[in-house]
Amino acid sequence: MSVTLLAGSATASVALATETPAAAPAATVAPTAPVENLIVGYKSSASEASSNSAAADDASAKGKKAGKKAKFDRRLGTGAALVSLGGTVAPADAADVMAQFRADPDVAYVEPDSRAYPTAVTPNDTEYAKQWDLFEPTAGMNVPAAWDKTTGSGVTVAVIDTGYVAHSDLAANIVAGYDFIASSTAARDGNGRDNNPADQGDWSAAGECGTGSTASNSSWHGTHVAGTIAAATNNAKGVAGIAYGAKIQPVRVLGKCGGATSDIVDAITWASGGTVSGVPANATPAKVINMSLGGAGACTATYQNAINAAVARGTTVVVAAGNSNSDAAGFSPASCNNVINVAASNRAGDRSYYSNYGSIIDVAAPGGETRRATDTPGTVTTPENAILSTLNAGTTTPGAELYKPYQGTSMAAPHVAGLAALLKSANSALTPAQIESAIKGNARPLAGTCTGGCGTGLADAAATVAAVTSTPPTAGFENTTDFAIGDNTTVESPITVSGVTGNAPATLKVGVNIVHTYVGDLKVDLIAPDGTVYTLHNRAGGSADNINQVYTVDASTEVANGTWKLRVNDNAGGDTGKIDSWNLTF
Repeated sequence: MSVTLLAGSATASVALATETPAAAPAATVAPTAPVENLIVGYKSSASEASSNSAAADDASAKGKKAGKKAKFDRRLGTGAALVSLGGTVAPADAADVMAQFRADPDVAYVEPDSRAYPTAVTPNDTEYAKQWDLFEPTAGMNVPAAWDKTTGSGVTVAVIDTGYVAHSDLAANIVAGYDFIASSTAARDGNGRDNNPADQGDWSAAGECGTGSTASNSSWHGTHVAGTIAAATNNAKGVAGIAYGAKIQPVRVLGKCGGATSDIVDAITWASGGTVSGVPANATPAKVINMSLGGAGACTATYQNAINAAVARGTTVVVAAGNSNSDAAGFSPASCNNVINVAASNRAGDRSYYSNYGSIIDVAAPGGETRRATDTPGTVTTPENAILSTLNAGTTTPGAELYKPYQGTSMAAPHVAGLAALLKSANSALTPAQIESAIKGNARPLAGTCTGGCGTGLADAAATVAAVTSTPPTAGFENTTDFAIGDNTTVESPITVSGVTGNAPATLKVGVNIVHTYVGDLKVDLIAPDGTVYTLHNRAGGSADNINQVYTVDASTEVANGTWKLRVNDNAGGDTGKIDSWNLTF
């Protein structure tokens, strides 16, 4: 099976005061900015500490001594007096009035009523204003407000893609990766697999990648994806990365004519810290993997096994949904379990016209549009509405570095991979299941529409980071072992829960993934540790295929810890299937 990258066309391009003498040293600091009000704290023995009229008389008198206006305004909750200077005055004029208060032995302290500002300042990157996908309120991912709490430091993100072409806006955040392309012809480096993940170019001539294939230039796709995740930020050049404190591990799997499943699954294994024969151990295993690639067909056992193992090692796997305007269930690895499957949205907040959709989509993120759906295919008419990131000017081999906008679910996925890195950095104890739950649970509704299904909505970085830093993370448990469902049989899949305090919640989330060719045959129950039965699905759906759904169960009377079971009863002949996986989120 060969897979390809999932991108479209490109174009060039306050302080709390205390009424004690100990606070006095702070009052010796002269104001450095214009001042409108002063905050005056009187000693408790002074009449001005309790009498507003006394405080008013005192303020007026001290103002006159300084030759300035000063008027008691109101009492603060701390007991201090707010004194107005009659408007904004120069720092030196405010200092004159403060000196009069400071000379009074009944005054404990005096200080300017200074202003506080949001600390998530706008980055000084020269192209940042074009990155609508990060900050615009309609369809941006609300990233800047998350940077107060986390920038992704301490987290490595593996970009399993075309490799990395040198770029000064990324270089500081690159760690050692690997080239997993076994074919020296596809790799274009003459030696197949090696420790150099440099992108040699994925250009091809007409007909070279199969009958009817068209000629194409090198995409430098992996570098574009990497820039969205972790381009250097506040360096007065280029673009800002979502998790700019994180590191990028380039893992090369896509070369001429795409990439082989065998190479990709080895890359997943190695990137997450697993062992691959003949390949040195990964010194910096990634806690997040981004795969902006895919091909037609449902998830294979080969893919699923590699992904399951990566997740078991604690690595969150993010994948692109695909660009065929079709149900993502027909594409891989988008249709695999244990991944965060990302659809693309546009600048208006609609599903991008090319993006895959469906019930298996977990969340949407900005993927942009370099053209409208009604524009001539292959044209670039709206580059400002696409995703700007790091790239290269070379049409075949590397040339000069630059920045270009791309569109695609390839561009949407790294937005979520960057968010996953922010979460892991903010709370290192988070598991992949908890990261996925947090991203999905804190998404906001799309501003526009999404025909076919875009998961829980548009990923929201600030809301998600706030959720994992302000409240304890939810506990997630999963069983990914297959349990065959035969005709007229009952099968049970267990999950043992431990480490959860007290009872299960009233909103226990039960994620069920059953592969079956006639769901009307099935009754599906959740069995609590004490044997209580909660029916999730009861022979509905007729001849429809498969159950892939999250159910909410009021399990608040059940002790959380213990063995829970998913029981599936097949009550007819002629159709069989399996419990592919299921999970509990507390």
